[in-house]
Amino acid sequence: MSNPARPTLGVEEIEKGHESIARLRAEVARAVVGQQTLVDRLLVALLVRGHVLLEGVPGLAKTLVARAMARAIEASFKRVQFTPDLLPADITGTLIFDPAGGKFNARPGPVFANFLLADEINRAPAKVQSALLEAMQERQVTIGDRSYPLPDPFVVVATQNPIEHEGTYALPEAQVDRFVMKLLVGYPTKEEELRMLALYLDPSQGDLPVERVMPREALQQLTSMVARVHVDDRIARYIVDLVGATRRPAEHRLPQLAALLEFGASPRATLALAHVAKGHAFLRGREYVVPEDVKEVAADVMRHRIILTYEAAAERVTPDEILRQVLAAVPVP
Repeated sequence: MSNPARPTLGVEEIEKGHESIARLRAEVARAVVGQQTLVDRLLVALLVRGHVLLEGVPGLAKTLVARAMARAIEASFKRVQFTPDLLPADITGTLIFDPAGGKFNARPGPVFANFLLADEINRAPAKVQSALLEAMQERQVTIGDRSYPLPDPFVVVATQNPIEHEGTYALPEAQVDRFVMKLLVGYPTKEEELRMLALYLDPSQGDLPVERVMPREALQQLTSMVARVHVDDRIARYIVDLVGATRRPAEHRLPQLAALLEFGASPRATLALAHVAKGHAFLRGREYVVPEDVKEVAADVMRHRIILTYEAAAERVTPDEILRQVLAAVPVP
């Protein structure tokens, strides 16, 4: 629901913001072929100050999209390859003794960046994952006896490979809930792959042909605009009903899901769904949220927030199949 003390967006503001988004999309498209849904979802995460978990096989441009967007937005970018021997200090930073001054000085880790790519996050043990996820939630890092705020914006793009399980550590359900979205990255189409190959074989293309098209101040203005996107009371009830249907499916004419759902989505899913729907509406050039915005992003927001039973695993039921039934059953306002 909108805040009465916060004025709603005007048409001119929306048009100006949409033009900025269009320029950013076009610039990222110079380096990234296809994956438009992935680009749009990362833009939404950036606009709502959320973090994203990407799941897909290697070679699907997950790193490239994050690097291209960071370069186009005048934002710092750091990449960390997660490994089993990684330590929390390798992410957050540590204290280094200065012999000349006779004291310890803080050396910030790679988490102090606008875009942090946590590559194959499930290859690191739980204590390293927890250090990163705590920074994501608190947006600050404690080194020694002092806390240091993280830069704004601060977006973590974490990846995990779904086809490898040797030497991996599954993210705990309570921690994965801190990602505003989990995106499933698929293969490109034949036409996209041909364009990708042509771009790769072109000797005139540089390493990353992306230029800055959006200063950080403009990004902050867009973030403020998204916060003012209107959410009607009926849309808010629709969001609550969708999330509630994953907890109490029988009350929403879905008794067949009761044996498949161990735990439904948390209240954090309700907040995330509202925020992401607002970002999606803004990308579509609207100053208000419609039910289609909620339905479009519902799976991305909730697929990692519901826990299925062993019976569902035995029947090979996926979270997306559960959510499709939920979206079909809950009345649309």
